[in-house]
Amino acid sequence: MGEGSVDLRGKKALVIGVGDDQGYGFAIAKELAEAGAEIIIGTWTPIVKIFKTSWEGGKFDESRKLSDGSLFNISKVYSIDAVFDRQEQVPQDVKENKRYASSSSYTVEEVAEAVSDDFGKIDIVVHSLANGPEVKKPLLETSREGYLAAVSSSSYSFVSIVQHFGPLMHEGGAILNLSYIASNRVIPGYGGGMSSAKAALESDTRTLAFEAGRKWKIRVNSISAGPLKSRAAKAIGFIGDMINFSAANAPLQKDLSSQEIGQAAAFLLSPMASAITGEVLHVDNGLHAMGLALDSQSLSHNKDAETTCSV
Repeated sequence: MGEGSVDLRGKKALVIGVGDDQGYGFAIAKELAEAGAEIIIGTWTPIVKIFKTSWEGGKFDESRKLSDGSLFNISKVYSIDAVFDRQEQVPQDVKENKRYASSSSYTVEEVAEAVSDDFGKIDIVVHSLANGPEVKKPLLETSREGYLAAVSSSSYSFVSIVQHFGPLMHEGGAILNLSYIASNRVIPGYGGGMSSAKAALESDTRTLAFEAGRKWKIRVNSISAGPLKSRAAKAIGFIGDMINFSAANAPLQKDLSSQEIGQAAAFLLSPMASAITGEVLHVDNGLHAMGLALDSQSLSHNKDAETTCSV
């Protein structure tokens, strides 16, 4: 590690929401490993077996390569469904679902207890979770059930994670979540209550920064990330259009890489950011700063037309 680089040697980091090697959760875990942290993973219960099989079978080996050529390792993978805080909240049909049958302890409370038993105190927690079953529906067509499901999975899950893991963290530790510009800008097509969930997530980041900072002396921040063609993002249906829009209109006309999100996260989660909390950091090539779409057809001019202006 060079002078001034992020140093997380001796730190234990739990990254919740890693299901493959494409998303921001994986990229953050990799950059934390690059900085020397011990990595613990939380994977959504229905896909935990697939993730473990892919990891152990070498499917992610190329993506796991660190700058020195070695592969970053995971100390343990936990099955987690952050929609449930305690086992008594899990409906019977979920318990009997074959994708849950092989995991007996996957609620937030149970995973927090398991992490405490296995690792003692930890230093870093990353929330990389979001789900909206009606995300393709306009808000006007979103059902109450779909809306509440989006908020439960994508924002209240963060509150629950801070509640349960905050007491397990060393003073000076840090927690991070991932947001999106739809929290405060209209993104047509990003529906089902997901924009509302991201707005709640950012509001909760500020409130939890105060409460968790005073109670446990830990920091709470958010990264509002630009669009990435991950497997999860493809479910929205127009991620390619969002990437093209960003390329045409952002101040920096370049592809946004997951590594850039990972590096920003590593900084926010490190002692180098010891005075930063309650922050929503945009890592999106600057797109959030723009108030005009440069590729809009409304900007085209008729050379033969004369424009007059009167005061």
